[in-house]
Amino acid sequence: MTAQADQDRDFIGYGRNPPDPRWPGAARVALNICVNYEEGSEASFADGDGVTETALTEGGGGGFDGRDLAAESMFEYGSRVGFWRLIRLLSERGMTATVMGCALALERNPEAAAAIREHGYDVCAHGWRWERHQHLGEDEERERIRRTVASLARTIGERPLGWYCRYGAGVNTRRLVAEEGGFLYDSDAYNDELPYWITVGGKPHLVVPYGLVNNDAKFIRGAMTTADDFFVYLKDAFDMLYAEGATAPKMMSVGLHTRIVGHPGRAAGLARFLDHVATRDAVWVCRRADIARHWIATHPAQPRKS
Repeated sequence: MTAQADQDRDFIGYGRNPPDPRWPGAARVALNICVNYEEGSEASFADGDGVTETALTEGGGGGFDGRDLAAESMFEYGSRVGFWRLIRLLSERGMTATVMGCALALERNPEAAAAIREHGYDVCAHGWRWERHQHLGEDEERERIRRTVASLARTIGERPLGWYCRYGAGVNTRRLVAEEGGFLYDSDAYNDELPYWITVGGKPHLVVPYGLVNNDAKFIRGAMTTADDFFVYLKDAFDMLYAEGATAPKMMSVGLHTRIVGHPGRAAGLARFLDHVATRDAVWVCRRADIARHWIATHPAQPRKS
């Protein structure tokens, strides 16, 4: 199969001379906190899937056929408790965030959707359900994207401006997102620390890369165990970018899950990181849509050379 133009691999990027993003306030770092809201959209027996989703849960005691009530309960912790702890930590510090929200999950928790509206967070569409788009047929995926947009417009009060799949896009996803229209960007890439333009369907398309390195999923995968692990890792990443930002500002995405870092012993590390950020000047704590709008205004897509 020949790769579509929007899937061509680029090993060069901006190279040794990345553009100056000219972040607002001459910020050295644009910091985007991403709260993944997935609880209630995962595969479950209650939704007729015939399987219980166990990914990114404490796990370890499962491994049997049939309904896993423990894993279900671990997901519920995120929406019942963890979400509210993360909201509190951010609001106490006057910091904003982006919610990477699965549409069905937010339909099932109107109070959480209301809190997202009240705090002014933007929502990056994270799919209709927490599922792998690589497994969807083209027509099925097109319908999922359409349903996601319509659902989030109802629950949040405005349509999503960004798109991000679980883990990674399918081969048709970016084209179908562009076909749906109304999006400023997608985040289905992990290959840069600045936004960049590509061409999809003959038109400019903005990619605002995400990252799985500054992500609480490392707790579940065994790479981190304590709040200090999380704090030190995030602090070191931020401090490196902050130092480099004196001459080459970048963006930093921090990925959070309500059922993971929402637990007290992990949230303590997040709190320490947010407090560390607050001691630095020239940091733009922003939403993902803010980054996209800024890039579109400051670094608009250039006409293609014939």
